[in-house]
Amino acid sequence: MLARRIIACLDVRDGSVVKGVNFQNLQKAGDPVALAQRYNEEGIDELVILDVTATLEARRALEMTIREVGKELFIPLTVGGGIRSDGDAGAVIDAGADKVSVNTAAFTNPGFLTRLAKRYGTQAVILAIDAKRIDGHWQVFGRSGSWPAGRTAVEWAREAESRGAGEILLTSMDRDGTRAGFDCELTAAVASAVAIPVIASGGAGTFDHFLQVFTEGRADAALAASVFHRSEHGVSDLKTYLAGNGLPVRLPC
Repeated sequence: MLARRIIACLDVRDGSVVKGVNFQNLQKAGDPVALAQRYNEEGIDELVILDVTATLEARRALEMTIREVGKELFIPLTVGGGIRSDGDAGAVIDAGADKVSVNTAAFTNPGFLTRLAKRYGTQAVILAIDAKRIDGHWQVFGRSGSWPAGRTAVEWAREAESRGAGEILLTSMDRDGTRAGFDCELTAAVASAVAIPVIASGGAGTFDHFLQVFTEGRADAALAASVFHRSEHGVSDLKTYLAGNGLPVRLPC
């Protein structure tokens, strides 16, 4: 059985880490380089940086942030937010990212996923799915959760896999920032529909929430932000807890 991964997420705007609730009311939450250094020392498995503004100016600032963060890391780094072209993807890879996360651009041009997979390998291509439950279905949204894509999460995950995505970063918009627990039903539905790894995101608040999303939600990895940023839960303590409950994890040396 493959080890379950614990992933920290840095939502970056204008060079600072920010965090909100349900994709709204973003507040500053720290320095990305300092947080990356801390997570690397604590034994996080991977780090994700998401550019939440994604303007041209923010893109240039983000590349600088990636280079600075990369100096502190010895773990895989994923970068996403505003990646709309081959040039955008190439810029973040050249800056030090190991993987790219694509969201809105994949709706308008699904072939983009295939091109990225051919150029960098499927292991480097992550499709980010932001989903909200509406009338009993998980509807997918783009443009930072503001634009309904007219797709369901399961349907879109299956198509993305067929087009070359190597992982799904699945965020529950209903749970984002609430600390009420991951949406295990959503995660299990998508994980059961695809053969590629699914990263659960949105709602982490306790150690039990991680355990539940790995067992009930069938997630391959779990991503969190604020609970790690504010040092409310230590990464090594979380991994020890998961290992004690029978889950394979990479324990710090």
